[in-house]
Amino acid sequence: MNNIAVLIPCYNEEVTIKKVILDCKNYLPEADIYVYDNNSIDESVKISKECGVHVRHEYKQGKGNVVRAMFQDIDADCYVIVDADDTYSLNKIKMMCDKVLLEHVDMVVGDRLSSTYYSENKRAFHGFGNKLVLRVINKFFNTNISDVMTGLRCLSFEFVKTFPVLSKGFEVETEMTIHAAYHNMNIENVVIDYKDRPQNSPSKLNTISDGIKVLKMIFNLFKNYKPMQFFGIISIVLFSITSIIFASLLIDFYRSGEVRRFPTLIVCCFVYLTSILSLFTGLILQSFAEKDRRDFEMKLQIANFLYRHN
Repeated sequence: MNNIAVLIPCYNEEVTIKKVILDCKNYLPEADIYVYDNNSIDESVKISKECGVHVRHEYKQGKGNVVRAMFQDIDADCYVIVDADDTYSLNKIKMMCDKVLLEHVDMVVGDRLSSTYYSENKRAFHGFGNKLVLRVINKFFNTNISDVMTGLRCLSFEFVKTFPVLSKGFEVETEMTIHAAYHNMNIENVVIDYKDRPQNSPSKLNTISDGIKVLKMIFNLFKNYKPMQFFGIISIVLFSITSIIFASLLIDFYRSGEVRRFPTLIVCCFVYLTSILSLFTGLILQSFAEKDRRDFEMKLQIANFLYRHN
């Protein structure tokens, strides 16, 4: 098993990939470096091979697919994931790895948002999206993560081998963060410097479409991980709105002595039933979610056993 494995997802990054590899070698000379190419059509693969690192290929397009392949292929005590776009300063990467290796932290987040991100990043909607996703996740999952969508992280063996990658694209960072927060894993933030991409290195991230995918991921994970809260909110909203309408029917009945809006009354009854069904759906799914958490703890124990005996 490698002590430290640096994993670099790469898609058409010929302008910056060499600099990222050299920085990794400089700050982590003891690490094994793997570049995972994702169907690049430029010179990224050639440059990576010339730098003397391991080059592997993932032919299913999308960063989530690349992360899945990396986590399945590589065994290490500490995993470093860094984007190949040379936007992250790696001068604190050794300290981040030490937190995993010596302090048993499961995920060390490279926090761009607390340093130079907003002065360097020229895309206003990217900053807005980062803030929105950060606040939603910290609120829903009761955590204190400083940067949800960063492309620089250090991860433990236990995290990597118990993380089921479901995402296909850039939303995988959000999925990793929520997985760690929900399962009460040890997360720490380390502030890092960020610089924007070079002008001749276009971003692969689409603000609108990828932002929608991230929000959809949060929605689905909140529904799956916290079903009682999700369906409970639906139940309360339906019950409250229907009660207001039903109250007007009661007032009208007491004044006139008859029900003059039977269709509205029937709809209210059905919505009340829907509210009750939503509540019980949440209760039932919450039982399954708690069972999944117990099963996860067993998987974590197995991962710990494998780690100690490798």
